Amino acid sequence: MGQDLIRAAIAPVREQIIQHPLYNEMQRMEDIRSFMQYHVFAVWDFMSLLKSLQRNLTCTTLPWVPVGSAATRFLINEIVTGEESDIDPDGKRVSHFELYLDAMKQVGADTSVMETALQSQQKGIALADIFKTFPPAAKDFVQHTFDLIEKAPIHVQAAVFTFGREDLIPDMFVALVNDLDKQFPGQISLFKYYLERHIEVDGDHHSHLGMEMVQELCGNDVHKWEEAASACREALEQRNALWTGILEEIRATATIS
Repeated sequence: MGQDLIRAAIAPVREQIIQHPLYNEMQRMEDIRSFMQYHVFAVWDFMSLLKSLQRNLTCTTLPWVPVGSAATRFLINEIVTGEESDIDPDGKRVSHFELYLDAMKQVGADTSVMETALQSQQKGIALADIFKTFPPAAKDFVQHTFDLIEKAPIHVQAAVFTFGREDLIPDMFVALVNDLDKQFPGQISLFKYYLERHIEVDGDHHSHLGMEMVQELCGNDVHKWEEAASACREALEQRNALWTGILEEIRATATIS
């Protein structure tokens, strides 16, 4: 019942994302680079939202004490394991974020803004100042995620993680990447592999685990489900805006060239 409420709430904006004109515009390697230079920030804040869930649903301090239900602990730890330590094409352990950075470097995309942000974070620079260095559309998207991390109750965070971030790669985008991989052999294979892992692991196994987690956290509380549905819709509206920002960048680049 609760999951149906969320699906109904997000259906219109979810369809906008799946049918977004961005995909049809991505025809060049330069377009893939532009896309990745924005999308990497969504990959990074996805990992941050994931760790917020783990921090709140399990014990990450000393001494250890049991937190929440063992069922919920299992679900989030299972997802964290897959996201933080999946395998690359050579079978080596890698997080999905690090795999994405490797894919960016392979296609010649600029990773400097993201890597500088990581270094700034390690130096203790405030997140608000770090976000100012991001492209505007990416900045707004990431700020919304971190506002959720800071202020939203955990059942809302879990719902956004599950319904607002997974299962949003349309078949047409996968087909486009496969075609570009054939046109430019060896130049986009890591990005193709990343998408395959995202669909196989995130969109299938992890989405089912996430749904179980949201069910555990919301239970039969109608108010919690309504809060979750509203937050998921807002998160998808932010994703749609990010896609539009990338589209504008691609069109501007095409005009210049």
